Formats: sequence, structure tokens, C-alpha cells
Amino acid sequence: IKSKRRYIMGLKEQLMQDYKDAMKSADVIKKNTVNMVRAAIKQYEVDQRVTLEDDSDIAKIIKKQVKMRTDALADFAKAGRDDMIESYNKEIEILKAYLPEEMGEEEIKAKVREIADDLGIEANMKNMGTLMKSVMVELKDKADGSAVNKDVKEFLSGK
Repeated sequence: IKSKRRYIMGLKEQLMQDYKDAMKSADVIKKNTVNMVRAAIKQYEVDQRVTLEDDSDIAKIIKKQVKMRTDALADFAKAGRDDMIESYNKEIEILKAYLPEEMGEEEIKAKVREIADDLGIEANMKNMGTLMKSVMVELKDKADGSAVNKDVKEFLSGK
């Protein structure tokens, strides 16, 4: 009996493999989305004159792509472009599969309270900058910045 060696792929390799699989299965949206991310990574590497090997650096590029699409959804809704909304939502779903799972709202709220208690910060909007900075240092790649901002504001306004 042969034992199977398990190779853990980095994000770059995973994107390439998924691109090939999408081409084979004729999944146009996935193929185009993955290819677009690969192009964004390559563009970053060329612009910065670096070779990205660290998954966290690649995840930042993917997050930026997700944010660009999320921001565009509002514009498409205003323009009544339901076809584009559907397409972008599929792309966002595909891209999020490559990102580590983010913290939920309850976890973020608990962390905000914990950090505020540790720093002795009272519920006062004057403390927004101090608390937000400390929370984002702690939750940098673990939570969405807009969700953190919302929870910090709620905490400081006493809700």
C-alpha cells in the first residue's frame, strides 16, 4: 500500500490549479475571476519588483479585489444593472473562497469590549481613534475593517 504524500499548495499554486480546472470544466466566470486575480498579483509583482510567495501578501490583493467588486455593487444597483450585480456577487463568492474566514460580528464586539477594558477606554466618541487603532492592530487580517469601525462606534456611543 502506497501512502499518499500530501502537498499543501500556496495560494498562487491553488489559483493556477483552479484556473486550469475552470478551463477544463468550461466555468467561464470562475476562469475569468481567477485569471483576473492572477493578473492583479502579477501586476503587483512587476510594479513592486518583487515575487510574492507569502500567502498573506496574496490574500491582501484578493481582499482588494473583493472590496473593488463590493463597492461597485452599489453603483450597479443604482443603474439597475441586475446582470452585473449577479455576476459580481458570483465573483465575490469565488474570491472569498481563497481568503481565511473572518470573525463574526459577535466576536468583533467581544474583542472591542476586551481591548477597551484593557486600555481603560470609556464609552466616549473622543476615544474613537485610540480604540480603532488598537483594535485594528489586533484584528488586522481577521476581520473586515468596516465591521470593526461599526462595532467600535456602537461601543463608544454606549449602545
